[in-house]
Amino acid sequence: MNLDDQVRLLMQGTEYGDETLRSSMEAELRSRLEESIRTGRPLRVYCGFDPTHADLHLGHTIPMYKLRQFQNLGHDVTFLIGSFTALVGDPSDKNKARPILTQDQVAENARTYREQAFRVLDSQKTTVRSNGEWLAELSLLDLIRLGQNFTIQQFLARENFDRRLSSGEPIYLHETFYALMQGYDATALRADVQVGGTDQLFNIIVAGRKLQEALGQRPLVGIICGILPGTDGVQRMSKSTGNVIPINTTAEDMFGKVMSIPDAAMGTYFRLVSRRTPDEISMLEDQLKRGEVHPRDAKATLALDVVSTFYGRDAAVAAQEAFVRIFQLKKAPEDLPEYSLRAGQSVLDVILGSGLAPSRSQAQRLLEQGGIRLDGQVLERGDIPFPRAGILQAGKRHFVRIKQDKGS
Repeated sequence: MNLDDQVRLLMQGTEYGDETLRSSMEAELRSRLEESIRTGRPLRVYCGFDPTHADLHLGHTIPMYKLRQFQNLGHDVTFLIGSFTALVGDPSDKNKARPILTQDQVAENARTYREQAFRVLDSQKTTVRSNGEWLAELSLLDLIRLGQNFTIQQFLARENFDRRLSSGEPIYLHETFYALMQGYDATALRADVQVGGTDQLFNIIVAGRKLQEALGQRPLVGIICGILPGTDGVQRMSKSTGNVIPINTTAEDMFGKVMSIPDAAMGTYFRLVSRRTPDEISMLEDQLKRGEVHPRDAKATLALDVVSTFYGRDAAVAAQEAFVRIFQLKKAPEDLPEYSLRAGQSVLDVILGSGLAPSRSQAQRLLEQGGIRLDGQVLERGDIPFPRAGILQAGKRHFVRIKQDKGS
């Protein structure tokens, strides 16, 4: 790639909320890339990940995709595990203080993060570090000196702190430490570039750059990635809203969930979670506008890209074939779990016994919504005897082959 194409790729999918700031970061990125080409020194690029949960969803991987782009361009990438910052908890996008995690919880979550991150990043080209290496060594005097670079007003002006202050929700002193700790990460790594989401704008652009400058380093370039909407295409992807595409799932499930996003969200997904270049994405969007490509086919291309990243090309193609067979050709999967129907069982008994619903209330809700089908025919009542052997379907993606128990 020439320099212009590199800048366009690395700025793709970024959001700063301010055009002047975006232009400034783009100009600084261009300058760093020019210097890297001239001197032959790769840029030092990092992103910190606080292991606050065991499992990641697709939204968590946005910065990883950006790190992978830097890797592909030959730069040095550090995957920083926030073993110490996770103990404090990032208040950036929260309306109340996060619960304090134990060191054991953080350590276990960190282990799973590594495994999941290397589905996106090249493990052979990634340096993994923990910010406990340097944050654990800071003294109270060190913390005081770091704090001298900031005012209380800077923290209280942040939207979430201002909102909590107005509503009477407490703001704890330790929450203000988080930005100092993350800023110190940048200085410890002598970073040229830090990648993060829009919720990290203050921590990166204000805290990280300011501390680097105060400690005699050149301020880093902040690459601020947009936030991925969930499968509803509107709200931020979050476990609390149930609109997630989990990483630890199956290729078929991931493919189906990507195919379920609204057409209007495709452009955002292409820019944030595909490896396509800006020119390729623009060409595809133009084809969609002219009607040369059907939205379903464009979305299948997106799903194939995403699933290939996490499960490989062969598994992604197999998932696409299964999706077409089930949802476009209306055929059940070839490899189905089986359940033996016993004499006297009701529809509700079979739904629960086969594992298609975790509880009676959930099974009843599926029945009321018309979400239970036997060989394509809707079953409306759960209290009647189960009709016969066949393919039982719950919702869009869950199937069981019901067989007659030979002993009954």
